[in-house]
Amino acid sequence: MARMPLRTRVFTTVYDRVAKSVDEMSHEDLVKARRGVVPARPPFTWVTGRVYRDVRISKAQFAARDGLKIPVRVYEPAGGRSRNAYPVVVFLHGGGWVLGNVRGYDSLCTFIGHAVGAVVLSVDYRLAPEAKAPRAALDCVDGVRWAAEAGSRFGADSTRLAVCGDSAGGNLAAVVAQVVRDEGGPAIAHQALIYPGTDATKSYPSIQENADGPILSERDIDGFLEFYVGGSGLALTDPLVSPLWADDLSGLPPALVQTGELDPLRDEGQAYANRLAEAGVPVRSTTYLGAPHGFMSFPGFTTCGAQARLELATELRRHLL
Repeated sequence: MARMPLRTRVFTTVYDRVAKSVDEMSHEDLVKARRGVVPARPPFTWVTGRVYRDVRISKAQFAARDGLKIPVRVYEPAGGRSRNAYPVVVFLHGGGWVLGNVRGYDSLCTFIGHAVGAVVLSVDYRLAPEAKAPRAALDCVDGVRWAAEAGSRFGADSTRLAVCGDSAGGNLAAVVAQVVRDEGGPAIAHQALIYPGTDATKSYPSIQENADGPILSERDIDGFLEFYVGGSGLALTDPLVSPLWADDLSGLPPALVQTGELDPLRDEGQAYANRLAEAGVPVRSTTYLGAPHGFMSFPGFTTCGAQARLELATELRRHLL
């Protein structure tokens, strides 16, 4: 096993000393954490990556199936392409279905908009424990359906549509791809799954191997799952929670699956990539050596962050342009 690079180890050590485990958080702690956003200026962007100024940021919303208005953060390239020339990437943020917010992903989403030349629509889906599973997944399905209809509002061609997400967002992207396949569309050209959670039963060795890993521990995973699935009436093996447990993965969009060697979710991400390939789905699967969970969000303190982002943009471009 590769050693974690020194700069990554320093960053993750500081992070873990400051951050609370989710199972220690009161509701007030959760609300406060969800509002937290790292400033988009140096020295913070030395860690998180720059926010690209040639990508315009605005707001939109859509109606979920129960009528609630779901906010969307919109990223539009400012370059001079003709109308309807941009593809659409629907982005789903991480945070264990409990934490995270769309503003916290300005660096990654503006990077995608800049490097791919795509309109990025980041869905501010509802979070647990207020919204139990499968509410987040259904909000994201509704968001993709809205994006397929509303792309032209943003100068985009939503017949060229991808879903992308990291961690819990990668889980949701995989679930969305399965649901829209089963329900007849809209067509998704690509799914980019960044260290996704795919098996809530914790059946793979990397969970124990990296149980005390930085950024995400087994204790954190248990806390997130209790908030999201506990009391929901869904089994941990339900494909709306664990997309790896779906009976049939054929006919799904081509996929990129990126995992970190030191991530407890590594094996289930790799297992999902393997099952997709066995089902005849084109897959590119990459495991970054010495990388912990969350590495895409702090590229400045990794040796692989820039490479991983370039791989992501390259795969999206290959399937959308």
